Amino acid sequence: MSKIKFSYILVLVVLCSCKEKVKKGVVAKAEPKTNEISFISDKENRKVDVLMDGKLFTSYLYDGTTPKPVLYPVVTNSGKKITRGFPLEPTPGERVDHPHHVGIWFNYGDVNGLDFWNNSYAIPDEEKHKFGTIQHQEILDTNADEGTLKIKANWNGPNNKTLLEETTTFTFSQEGSMRKIVRNTTLKALEDVSFKDNKEGMIAIRVTRGLELPSDKPSLFTDSNGIPTEVKALNNEGVKGDYLTSEGKTGEDAWGTRAKWTTLYGEVDQEPVSVTIMDHPKNVGYPTYWHARGYGLFAANPLGQEVFSDGKEKLNFSLAKGETVTFKYAVLVHSGDPLDKNAFENYFSDFAKN
Repeated sequence: MSKIKFSYILVLVVLCSCKEKVKKGVVAKAEPKTNEISFISDKENRKVDVLMDGKLFTSYLYDGTTPKPVLYPVVTNSGKKITRGFPLEPTPGERVDHPHHVGIWFNYGDVNGLDFWNNSYAIPDEEKHKFGTIQHQEILDTNADEGTLKIKANWNGPNNKTLLEETTTFTFSQEGSMRKIVRNTTLKALEDVSFKDNKEGMIAIRVTRGLELPSDKPSLFTDSNGIPTEVKALNNEGVKGDYLTSEGKTGEDAWGTRAKWTTLYGEVDQEPVSVTIMDHPKNVGYPTYWHARGYGLFAANPLGQEVFSDGKEKLNFSLAKGETVTFKYAVLVHSGDPLDKNAFENYFSDFAKN
């Protein structure tokens, strides 16, 4: 065979090989990324949207509509809103009581005698001096790779004097049909601060109607200032909510008991959904008491021990000027086939290690 013919054959082989590689490259498409987190800062509307795979999970909302920053709305990976719409987005069939219950929030009912919990647009101007406001200061950092949003806020009295400086890191993640929020909040006292035992606190969510516990009777609830609020009876169609605590308490019996975690499960638009709050072993007052009501308020309160124990316990937690305290909680939002107690225990075990 001549050198010319051999070279020609070699070139053909190389060309065919290259074509094959290109062909294979076209067929082997890159796998789409999943569980990808992104943040969209909207300074005009004073919020940060948190997206999972391009779909809204929640928004960190600091627009001043509520006297504290909140996470609102909170949406499952299948697109179901688990937070009540009122008062930001009133929705037919939902309750319109307690206008201070918005999304997911963190505050307390008695800080140096000021009520941060019950403050809302409904408080008359002449009563405002009894209430505190949590004012967002700045977004310190967002990290899409880590799924973290870090913020700074001040806990202020009515004279705008800061009692506590708050630094919070939210960590957002998703595993299959489970979406997670880990809230790590450090409070620094800028003067001596007392947290008198009070039932109104601390991390809380107000859920949509489908996650409430069925009830055909109106109820009257009184806040720490002695102000009564009536929760009216509504149609129970599609309302199937129920509580389960780590200690086995269910339904209304969950209220005022201690547990390391509590889940509230039911259906939203005929889809099984659960929202779970987990206390961390390093938190003050662990395992926390649960301020979990049938009408849709779901809260963990480690500082209200005298109220929940009928006076058998007393904490009256306090910080001296310059001292800090950290509270860490996990909120799990799950849709689809219901999870059993063992699944929650496994999630808690992982959370408690960190």
